Amino acid sequence: ERLKEELRRGKALASALEEGFKRAWTSIRDSNISTLISALILYTFTTSIVKGFALTLGIGVLVSMFSAITVTRLLLKLVLSSKFETSKLILR
Repeated sequence: ERLKEELRRGKALASALEEGFKRAWTSIRDSNISTLISALILYTFTTSIVKGFALTLGIGVLVSMFSAITVTRLLLKLVLSSKFETSKLILR
């Protein structure tokens, strides 16, 4: 969504991609940190069944954050640098 906003502002595709990720990072970071804090509290103060859930939640958030930062950015760069760059389907 941030990429679309930057493109509407008239930025070039490469700079729009970088700026979109830069602007989205604070939202991604804040939401994941609050979830990690919740998982830590659950893990610290609850029973073993809930501790398992909290551990799984924490690992899931860390993996999700890693993929949002690295994998998604890499895949977007690959797709947008290919022949599909001018396709209206991608940027709808």
